[in-house]
Amino acid sequence: MFNNLYGELLVKVNGGEKCIMVTHLKLHNDRNGSIEGKVLLSEEDVKNKSYSLEDSIYERMHFSLDTGKPEIIETGEDKAILIEAFIPKPRLFIFGGGHVAKPVSEFASRVGFSVVIIDDRPTFANTSRFPEAEQVICEDFDKSFDLIDFRETDFVVIVTRGHRYDGIVLREALKHKLNYIGMMGSKRRVKAMMQELAKEGFDKEILESVKSPIGLDIGGVTPDEIAISIVGQLISYKNKGLISKLGKEHVFPEFDLDVFKSICEESSIPRALITILSSKGSTPRKAGTKMIAYLDGRTVGSIGGGCSEAAIVSKARTVMDEKGFSIEHVDMTGEIAESEGMVCGGIMEVLIESF
Repeated sequence: MFNNLYGELLVKVNGGEKCIMVTHLKLHNDRNGSIEGKVLLSEEDVKNKSYSLEDSIYERMHFSLDTGKPEIIETGEDKAILIEAFIPKPRLFIFGGGHVAKPVSEFASRVGFSVVIIDDRPTFANTSRFPEAEQVICEDFDKSFDLIDFRETDFVVIVTRGHRYDGIVLREALKHKLNYIGMMGSKRRVKAMMQELAKEGFDKEILESVKSPIGLDIGGVTPDEIAISIVGQLISYKNKGLISKLGKEHVFPEFDLDVFKSICEESSIPRALITILSSKGSTPRKAGTKMIAYLDGRTVGSIGGGCSEAAIVSKARTVMDEKGFSIEHVDMTGEIAESEGMVCGGIMEVLIESF
């Protein structure tokens, strides 16, 4: 029903745009109802208030774009809207394809970064070596920047094989406003390079923003340990600002590409889109996470697994028959968490939409 709209959403997010999906809900009661329509808004649409909604709702949209948190807002006696923000994965550009770059790419991909590898050696810059990377660029470092369109939200890690190459990459990266720039190197070598760049006229404040030596100080020695220290620092920059707004209960939702590709496909088999609306405590997944359940038992994605997910998938079959939506309360605390083998549990509100 809304395949084309989600297809448009996928194109926008893959292109680096933040979006808001507005779903109009007709309430039969506080837990069930029907879906009247959906509208996709770009971040620019939200800024310009291009869709007819109250200012207070646009304020909630801005909050959602900042945090990734979905929200249902009642707009009338039996009306409500669901606001969902869709935020591109932060892009991580790793310059250098050596022994440290490989685990950095693997770990960063696991924690939600879209990884791009750049190296001038074909034996290091290839998809066989970096299968988790979204893109691998084999090009001279000084020429590679012609192939990159940087955004303010981007991260750059410089782990090339030599001082000269580090300098080439750092000089170019400093010309762009980026979320993070980090460079591997000894304190002595880094100090010498910063002094050199200062003499060339680079702003002192910008130079001081470069994380070098790179990574958190955990005493890492092996490539994997060094990579963990680097990715730990990347995570801290990725999530900064979120904790102050929402506490440690929430980070940006996972953008599961397989789920969204499945949403865009036509299906002759009834299915339901399942979304975590809110979560508290130690839930396996956070608000915004999605999965799809099919009437034939297939699923794509996960909202945490276990008996709780199985119960939601079972409920989804009823929602498929009724062609509407249902909001379900999932309690994984106390005895329920213990029965599922969890050390501790949490509470989730889950939306099931037939589509």
